[in-house]
Amino acid sequence: MIIETSRLRLRELTADDLPALKRILRDPEVMVAYEGPLDDEETQDWLSRQQMRYRDDGFGLWAVEALADGEVIGQCGLTRQSGSGEDVIEVGYLFRKDAWGRGYATEAAARCVQHAFDTMQADSVHAQIRDTNLASMNVAIRLGMTVRGRFVKHYRGVVMPHLDFSIGREAWEVRKHEVGNPSESTRWG
Repeated sequence: MIIETSRLRLRELTADDLPALKRILRDPEVMVAYEGPLDDEETQDWLSRQQMRYRDDGFGLWAVEALADGEVIGQCGLTRQSGSGEDVIEVGYLFRKDAWGRGYATEAAARCVQHAFDTMQADSVHAQIRDTNLASMNVAIRLGMTVRGRFVKHYRGVVMPHLDFSIGREAWEVRKHEVGNPSESTRWG
């Protein structure tokens, strides 16, 4: 499956994307919410986990390519999560540092939220964000999400408080026009 916006293409990650994925996941600043960069084995495990999600769920975090040059600048997509104690569909996004501040995360995430409501018939979409990750919180807020709860994740030996942001289908129908209607500015392939 391929999803396109006016500037981005989202597609499944492949083994050929491992160098681009390493560039993202090895950057300490990009990975600050994960308590630091991932090593080669952890990066391979990350890629394998996404490919397993494609196979088992039909979705996962997708490679985000800039249409201007075809370069992979990040990843964004949908995953099943249960950190808050309930099984939810989550939109996740993670971009190279040189792609920050250009609206790519909001653009890609908005299209993924639209996909969850239109194709997957989700009742709500969540973004479970570490409570220190202000940039990701700002994307969730731009999408019209509000905090529905708090929970703690234990990852890499660290206790990580998280906020559970979410938006329901009806609220999205109103909000998507303020974000830029992803249905009108995108193509499916």
